[in-house]
Amino acid sequence: MKYLLLSLLTATTVFAQTPRKPLYSNSRAPLALQKYVELPLGAIKPDGWIRHQLEVMRDGATGHLDEYYPKIRDDNGWLGGKGDGWEETPYWLDGAVPLAYLLDDKTLKDKVQKYINWSLDHQRPNGFFGAYTKAELANGGKMKDCADGEDWWPRMVMLKVLQQYYSATRDARVIPFMTRYFTYQHESLKTCPLNKWSEWAESRGGDNIMAVYWLYNQTGDKFLLDLADTLYKQTTNWTDLLGGRNWAIGAAVNQTNQRWMDRHAVNVGMGLKLPAEYYRGKKEATYLTAVKTGFNDLMTLHGLPHGMFSGDEDLHGNEPTQGVELCAIVETMFSLEEIIGVTGDPWYMDVLERMTFNALPTQTTDDYHSRQYFQIANQVQISRGVYDFSLPFDRGMTNVFGPYAGYTCCTANMHQGWTKYVSHLWYASGNGLAALEYAPNTVTANVADGTTVTIQESTSYPFDDQINFTISLPKPTTFPLALRIPGWCTEATILLNGAKLRSDKGGQVVSLNRAWKDGDKVTLQLPMQVRTSNWAKNSRTIERGPLVYALKVESDITEKSIKEEGNYYEYQPKSSGQGGQWNYGLPKALVTDPVKNTTVSLKPISANFVWNEANAPIEIKTTGRQIPSWKIVEGVARQPVTPRDGVYKGEVSDKPETITLIPYGCTKLRIVAFPVVP
Repeated sequence: MKYLLLSLLTATTVFAQTPRKPLYSNSRAPLALQKYVELPLGAIKPDGWIRHQLEVMRDGATGHLDEYYPKIRDDNGWLGGKGDGWEETPYWLDGAVPLAYLLDDKTLKDKVQKYINWSLDHQRPNGFFGAYTKAELANGGKMKDCADGEDWWPRMVMLKVLQQYYSATRDARVIPFMTRYFTYQHESLKTCPLNKWSEWAESRGGDNIMAVYWLYNQTGDKFLLDLADTLYKQTTNWTDLLGGRNWAIGAAVNQTNQRWMDRHAVNVGMGLKLPAEYYRGKKEATYLTAVKTGFNDLMTLHGLPHGMFSGDEDLHGNEPTQGVELCAIVETMFSLEEIIGVTGDPWYMDVLERMTFNALPTQTTDDYHSRQYFQIANQVQISRGVYDFSLPFDRGMTNVFGPYAGYTCCTANMHQGWTKYVSHLWYASGNGLAALEYAPNTVTANVADGTTVTIQESTSYPFDDQINFTISLPKPTTFPLALRIPGWCTEATILLNGAKLRSDKGGQVVSLNRAWKDGDKVTLQLPMQVRTSNWAKNSRTIERGPLVYALKVESDITEKSIKEEGNYYEYQPKSSGQGGQWNYGLPKALVTDPVKNTTVSLKPISANFVWNEANAPIEIKTTGRQIPSWKIVEGVARQPVTPRDGVYKGEVSDKPETITLIPYGCTKLRIVAFPVVP
């Protein structure tokens, strides 16, 4: 009886293939046209350091979570069992499926295929799908009506999985499957609304709308537009929250139980995409204005130097001792990737880049098996405790590294961050291509009249300031090649075959529309200078290019274990030598002239690069002075108060010391928001 209903519906797992169109279709009327269109999954192949990052994930948790994580491994509901039937299996697949196709890894493809096949092959006659519900199990496999269903939310995640899978394979089963499900949903939402089972579906309905509009672009079925309207009305009104402004202010001061789901950082990260998605159906600028207003407010009131807003679990202000949940980072990244496609706004591209290269890599271990539930910007120790978080678990496990520490949602959901970033490095733009985020890769896509072009992007970015694009074509072809000039770049230079073509200011996307020939080489030079930025309590962060830099604090690592959550790791600053010291302020002279008062050292990025102290390919040396009264209190290094002139007035060591900073993403212990001292 392990799989009570395994034979309820049977179907072959061999699927038909439909031919690809020569170019990439934009939105079907009446939806608004997108500025940039996603390429099929697998069109972009990672190279260099970012390929190695994905290979580490394949060899680590992403490729093997189903083999050792009991919630997914044991009697899995998404394979017909009585185990996990909620979000964690779809979460894992939402990263594992794109990883399989980005690496073209047959073993991983075969592994994820069985979950996809089970969902596709065991759709109920009424269109419902997913793990069998309690009512079905009690009624011999039958559903009387939608009340016998269960939470809409995990199905939203599985729809994201199926979209990606269809993009990679064109499996002919997916479109009719989704049509049947959305027909069921269209008929059921009046009596079984999004919030019937939980507030999660109500908060995250934007993901459902995204899938509905995606299917409409495939089929043109008019009922889908009506379904999107119904879903919007039943979803948390993120448009009003983001655009209304009082919400972000209130979240900075209100940590009560009232409307906490509107402050839940993961919900916020997902909710950001809702107004942009719904804009596609309504074409009213109000929706896009709400996203920009809300994101600016978020970062003003809750923003941290690594590019992410606080959320531990609630939004919690801009103090560098507040936490950031890993799930919130990867969900916000995906929302930004969607918003970029809809709006084409380079500002969101810069926001995505900063978050990806700073906040994301620090929160997982080198082998991609352990992770933190909450990271802290100024993180001077990692150990059990409640700290300054709004969700202080009784066991105090939210800041340590471990496979299961804190809520296990991040164990399952962390996998989509890097994979979706890679699959959104390029977009289709009209009859050309747009490179909107940068990392080493090779893209193969159709342009102009359907000619296939391959562009190899060779770079060590974000550690290097030069990106080379080598174009391979079967014949000379005219098409536009768009390149983003990051907002942090004062002026970029573009070379064609070694000769200067043009210079452009930062904060825009430029288009090179010309007749390209096989072997053409475009070089984008993005000069990086050291600069500083201002954060909470007049603290300063050192930046260079897309990276923020943090004090390198050497640590001692201790492995421990508790019954409820297994093994975990604590990090403490070294007790001997200078390497464990952290309580430094930056001299005012550095803020006045960062270039003059810093020394930048570069080394080649290693073939087996992972984000850690030993591998850091850039170091910035400067001077700092210790602040004796700045100590660890209740587990954190609370920011010294600095007056409006920006210079700390308390006791400061007379002795300047040379300090070393490395990319934030390479650190575990660190200071990134420094007080300024005389």
